[in-house]
Amino acid sequence: MDDLNKILVIEDEERIRRLLKMYLEREGYEIDEASDGEEGLQLAIANDYALTLLDLMLPGKDGIDVCKSLRNKKATPVIMLTAKGEEANRVEGFEVGADDYIVKPFSPREVVLRVKALLRRSTASSSTNTQSTTKDVLEFKHLVIDNDAHRVLADDQEVSLTPKEYELLHFLASSPDKVFDREQLLKEVWQYEFFGDLRTVDTHVKRLREKLNKVSQGAGKMILTVWGVGYKFEVADE
Repeated sequence: MDDLNKILVIEDEERIRRLLKMYLEREGYEIDEASDGEEGLQLAIANDYALTLLDLMLPGKDGIDVCKSLRNKKATPVIMLTAKGEEANRVEGFEVGADDYIVKPFSPREVVLRVKALLRRSTASSSTNTQSTTKDVLEFKHLVIDNDAHRVLADDQEVSLTPKEYELLHFLASSPDKVFDREQLLKEVWQYEFFGDLRTVDTHVKRLREKLNKVSQGAGKMILTVWGVGYKFEVADE
């Protein structure tokens, strides 16, 4: 089980590591640090962190490689730190499993808000799963979402999703045929309002559809774009 107060910061700039450590420790978090990708990955795999803050540009193994390798082992939430002008890399970060990103230069308070938001969702999901006395399952023609096990089946085949992809799918599927705009999804799924980039939602929806479509086109078609508005989960005809 993750240590809910322990965070790993993988960042090669000592000044930024010290700043993040100071602000996060003020909030009661325990911080481990790594200055390069290889060291960071070893720590991330060897320990159970509540969350990892991961710089995109690192010496040796970069943030993309670290995130990809970590996702093969663990589902630890990851917030990627990126510089302006690295949009293509940020999209690639989402595709290998990052849950969120923050653009440098950033406010340390913004980082604290993002961390708290992501951990709030993870803690709430964990609490629901361990305390639920009735089976929490959403069942549709092509899709089954078992919230107790955090497991998704599309036409009886398991679909491997990142924590944020799972939360997005579960949120949409919990209100079939209801349209949510991107701002609503940022607030409800990511748990913040002021710092969110709407492309975060678009990229996650795109990746979620791709993963579902690989297993079941029927399941993939259940997530619809409502042009000019946002997204909705449409129940397939029985």
